[in-house]
Amino acid sequence: MATKEKIILAYSGGLDTSVCIKWLQEKYGLDVIAVAGDLGQDHDGLEAIKAKALASGAVECLVVDMREDFANEYLTSAMAANALYENKYPLVSALSRPLIAKHLVDAAHQFGAKCIAHGCTGKGNDQVRFESSILMLDPSLEIIAPVRDWDLVSREDEMAWAEAHGIEVPTTKASPYSIDDNLWGRAIECGVLEDPWAEPPADIYTMTVSPQDAPDAPTYVEVSFEHGIPCALDGKQMSYLDIIYAMNGIAGTNGYGRLDMIENRLVGVKSRECYEVPGALALIEAHKALEDLCLERSVLHFKLGMEQAWAEQVYNGLWFSPLKEALDAFLADTQQCVTGTIRLKFYKGSCTVVGRTSPYSLYDFELATYNADDEFDHQAAKGFIDLHALTCKVWAKNRLSMGAKMHQFNAVASTADEFTGAGSAVVEAAEAITETAANAMPSHS
Repeated sequence: MATKEKIILAYSGGLDTSVCIKWLQEKYGLDVIAVAGDLGQDHDGLEAIKAKALASGAVECLVVDMREDFANEYLTSAMAANALYENKYPLVSALSRPLIAKHLVDAAHQFGAKCIAHGCTGKGNDQVRFESSILMLDPSLEIIAPVRDWDLVSREDEMAWAEAHGIEVPTTKASPYSIDDNLWGRAIECGVLEDPWAEPPADIYTMTVSPQDAPDAPTYVEVSFEHGIPCALDGKQMSYLDIIYAMNGIAGTNGYGRLDMIENRLVGVKSRECYEVPGALALIEAHKALEDLCLERSVLHFKLGMEQAWAEQVYNGLWFSPLKEALDAFLADTQQCVTGTIRLKFYKGSCTVVGRTSPYSLYDFELATYNADDEFDHQAAKGFIDLHALTCKVWAKNRLSMGAKMHQFNAVASTADEFTGAGSAVVEAAEAITETAANAMPSHS
């Protein structure tokens, strides 16, 4: 009996990847080796996922606890970048894909597979993220995307196909949401959420309570950082992984961390996305506040552009790109002195920074205070302003000497002239029409 070729499948146990196993066997005659990773998502246990993959026809299923690597390698970089795509979304799914891709490539090498498959659709971002990462890690591997290729045009078709082939899937017609979750949060789409006018149903949320149902008293939390990485809560030393779990619970209990947004996908489609990201948003808020205290002004301002560039690289599936690597080097350098503690106040859906302290603080009370005995040299201000505005002052004198009006007055005058000219033209046109009409009327004398 001839040995079948092997293919590695990124397996979650959801609708798409459950159908993929049987489809890859029937379509290509391949032995499917599933790779299931624990990234902190909600599940009934990796062993249960493994059993489901094997029951669906996989010849092998690797289960990998990726949480520590995810926190210590990927979310540390995200924290240094205050990573928010379009200044809103903490990159829940995008951050996990390159780590999963790395394990898929490792499995391909381990089992001698020449192909890797994923369960992404043809108009989503994840297909780009998986395939770009795989091609950058091993360009020789072939990639198959069953959901992009098959004739099942809707999720209803997939559910019917799964039922016909005896595949148990968690998605039902009564709850048709597509959910991706990990340590950093949850992404929810499909179903009624595809109507941007429709308010998200309450049942899509599992990590956060409704703000109106949150506690009536505020919750205070002190988050400590060392070199930009969270290291303690309320003075208790904890791993970054444990802090993320704890902050998800604290922020979520207080109704903080829901996003409902229109997102610009890489493939050119605007999509309505709902997210639950309580811990991620709270930690980023705290980290930003500490950077405000510790980073020199020009570094802080320049870093904002680097953060957006980093977020776009990761969102676009370019985690292993040379630009992303260079941005990581810059961002890591900025974190050397980002050490200190931030006090957060949670109250009914809000998260506010109410205190900050750091041994590297650049805030100088004697310079900042408005007390009479402050150390700021007020007399230096006049000379500073003269030098600060010198080039513009020279320019203004030159313009005036050439007989030109200053820009803002010239612009206003030009606009006024345009309105006056337009008004005159309308009056002249009206007078001409009246005169023509009068001449054309018959005489009754």
